[in-house]
Amino acid sequence: MRFQIFFARPRREYGSKHMSIRFPFPLASAFILVLLGQSTFAATRPPNIVFILIDDMGWKDVGCNGSKFYETPNIDALSRRGIRFTNAYAACPVCSPTRVSILTGKYPARLHLTDWLPGRGDMNTQKLLRPKIIDHMPLEENNLAKALKAAGYRSASIGKWHLGDEQYLPEKQGFDVNVAGTKAGSPPGGYFHFHTPTLTLPAKNDDEYLTDRLTDEAEKFIEQSKDGPFFLYFAHYAVHIPLMAKAALIAHFESKARPDDPQNNAIYAAMIQSVDESVGRIVKKLDALHLSDNTIIVFTSDNGGLAVKEGPHTPSTSNAPLRGGKGDLFDGGIREPLLIVYPPLIHPGSTCDTPMISTDYYPTLMNLAGVKPQPNQILDGVDLLPLLNGTGKPSRHTIFWHYPHYANQGFHPGGALRQDDWKLIQFYEDMHVELYNLANDMGEQHNLAETMPEKAAELKKVLEDWRVSVNAQMPTPNPNYGKPATRPNSGAKGPQARSNWDID
Repeated sequence: MRFQIFFARPRREYGSKHMSIRFPFPLASAFILVLLGQSTFAATRPPNIVFILIDDMGWKDVGCNGSKFYETPNIDALSRRGIRFTNAYAACPVCSPTRVSILTGKYPARLHLTDWLPGRGDMNTQKLLRPKIIDHMPLEENNLAKALKAAGYRSASIGKWHLGDEQYLPEKQGFDVNVAGTKAGSPPGGYFHFHTPTLTLPAKNDDEYLTDRLTDEAEKFIEQSKDGPFFLYFAHYAVHIPLMAKAALIAHFESKARPDDPQNNAIYAAMIQSVDESVGRIVKKLDALHLSDNTIIVFTSDNGGLAVKEGPHTPSTSNAPLRGGKGDLFDGGIREPLLIVYPPLIHPGSTCDTPMISTDYYPTLMNLAGVKPQPNQILDGVDLLPLLNGTGKPSRHTIFWHYPHYANQGFHPGGALRQDDWKLIQFYEDMHVELYNLANDMGEQHNLAETMPEKAAELKKVLEDWRVSVNAQMPTPNPNYGKPATRPNSGAKGPQARSNWDID
């Protein structure tokens, strides 16, 4: 293992306008630690990894990103322990593709897993037919659990899986422990009555709340694995629909809701508070076991918040000032809260404005764990170490999206890229593009494609060349467009393929 010592620097701004990392930790403290013979980075074993993934949590659904309605004191405290990314993105505006990008480091387009599983079927109201997708994370992928297992890690997937049926569950994918992970995208039976056998985690009683129970299981795994190293992939079902929360918390938020605040859903706010309490419990457990100094904590979401009507008590949230929400390629659908904590490396209270995307977790965590990729292994993500330790930023300037599907939330098939401050979206029904400058127009309200045609054409070519490079599947014309409605056919292929009206 290679050991390094990172001394704290005076308060200072680094890099371009895309990056501002602030280091409040005084230089004298680091010097004293060295005099005492303690390294601020060295560890006696590889770091533990706790990856907390929330389902459908929007970028502004936490206090440290500006929410005034939701109460997230534990998440906000976590942000003060590490680095907060202001331009963190999911690789897809829906869940399964983002999850596979996290675990493999590859763009969903490369894997041909570009929609939630098994996907909404084609309908005669669509101009295009969606491409056939694979219905699982391929077993041959050297995902994080497999790669870390080879390095001596014990790993657990606790919570939502949604990356394939019984043949492709976590225990088939390198995880030592699987708690409540199935092919389902939402909790069978809901958050209070999760008795369904397929969830593999029956409720102890009718009052038990799923978010709390999953946290019990996560704490148990940490306790059992304290002699580590361990990898905990803690993927909450919350705050996905159905919206269900504890009555006392709902009453609290009903009493403080204001009609002039676009974030005013009391049930959703109560669900977020339960998630926040879960985060607090995990941090407290790590502290109590004296593991925090050698544990990497990642906190993020898989796509934007649900901002349209989709079931009882919805819309869940508002992502304003971002445009749109879950299911679309405007930033409200793909920009996420992201906090990373690792005391030996990351100065507390840091902020980073450099764009990153969920393919970046794999190479970053592998590097921090001291694990090398397999020979000829393809990775679309980049190592975020220069951003984490404040030494620079990755050379990459462009990140991409490919969503050739009709979303349940109303968005039509399209692709997008972000290059520095520029954001281009291409709509596949007629291939027109929209161009935005996010530095001046974070809400994507002013389409510059007609006033800056050369820039739009330049970025359009970059996007189209990228699609070719990853062998992205495109939708095709629908010969039944406009004809009488028929029951939809699933966009998936394989054991999970079926006709369905499932909702992600």
